[in-house]
Amino acid sequence: MVKAVVGANWGDEGKGKITDTLAAEADIIIRFQGGANAGHTIKNKYGKFALHALPSGVFYDHTTSVIGNGVALNIETLCGEIKSLVDQGVPAPKILVSDRCQIVMPYHVLFDQYEEERLGGKSFGSTKSGIAPFYSDKYAKIGFQVSELFDDELLKEKVYRVLETKNILMEHLYHKPAIDPEETLATLRKYRDMIAPYVCDVSLFLDKAIKEGKTILLEGQLGTLKDPDHGIYPMVTSSSTLAAYGAIGAGVPPYEIKQIITVCKAYSSAVGAGAFVSEIFGDEAVELRNRGGDGGEYGATTGRPRRVGWFDCVASKYGCRLQGTTDVAFTVLDVLGYLDEIPVCTGYDINGEVTTEFPVTHLLEKAKPVIKKLPGWKCDIRGIRNYDELPKECRDYIDFVEEQIGYPITMVSNGPAREDIIYRDSKIK
Repeated sequence: MVKAVVGANWGDEGKGKITDTLAAEADIIIRFQGGANAGHTIKNKYGKFALHALPSGVFYDHTTSVIGNGVALNIETLCGEIKSLVDQGVPAPKILVSDRCQIVMPYHVLFDQYEEERLGGKSFGSTKSGIAPFYSDKYAKIGFQVSELFDDELLKEKVYRVLETKNILMEHLYHKPAIDPEETLATLRKYRDMIAPYVCDVSLFLDKAIKEGKTILLEGQLGTLKDPDHGIYPMVTSSSTLAAYGAIGAGVPPYEIKQIITVCKAYSSAVGAGAFVSEIFGDEAVELRNRGGDGGEYGATTGRPRRVGWFDCVASKYGCRLQGTTDVAFTVLDVLGYLDEIPVCTGYDINGEVTTEFPVTHLLEKAKPVIKKLPGWKCDIRGIRNYDELPKECRDYIDFVEEQIGYPITMVSNGPAREDIIYRDSKIK
């Protein structure tokens, strides 16, 4: 059975925790898109980790962790992360990397940095990890597949050919030193030796696993609103963040994805620029940010303070719909225990008209939140394992959100640890 764990919103919803929890019953966990530009924070018996390249189920010794063909593969980051886990006492993970996966080149990172500098105040808020230049090259058909590392003649010809055009940009647009093709070749040969132990035909491996009845988890990065087609374009990422893309980015048939667990935060947060209707500011935002997550709302990759706001029913309903949600995992609910009243965004006022449907970006930027306030529960709910033991106001909050978004909340996370999870039979059918 294939299951997907994906985000409903801007990313940072808590997908790592949910994947780590579900991986206890899984055989294979796959990253199917994105790169090391976003991190998943995991807290377990080995410690606290921010994973950027590896799937979040990597801590179990019974699982195989897979980097699918849809991933932007930073080989140094991946291998460094594997070493870091082992150095911290985690059993050496079983890792497979698709031979069709493409490589984040050192010059992708440079171009990402230089373009953000050039754009200045009109920049996209990139993490400068090389992701947009990587995907640009992939679809321009000048990217480097892992399999190409093992054909030295092909590699040399391609490096010299690609760098002809790259160096025109480097020298004349960015006014930076040209990239040396021999240095680039030396780096790629080093990458080949680093990645060689993990390379395989991943789609064939997964086909066999499906036929053997294995449980496979697809782990998405970021969320619906960062999807390049359906998100807040152009302030989006460069690969599809939807569960549907899991079939392509992992190499499995779409009909094999039987369950789509979409993760929603009990409030909202976002890293990077773009429309964010329920965003809050000032002291109110500082308090929520500092109380949020496990150690505060700061990017796992960048350390940047995340923008924060109240739960957005409009964006979350849309995010769940686009993902094809079968189950909602509702996370960081415990954070809201300090509030007397909990504001929720239930609609958008756009030019005097209220809508509950998520609009295109130029209208989204004009939207003002319609807020409803619900009673807070004013206590610590960490440690509770049974849904019925949650305070009534807390259960009412979950019921209200579930009714607004129209998808069943079947998992509730009330703390950062793996065991801080409540399974719930939903009223939504």
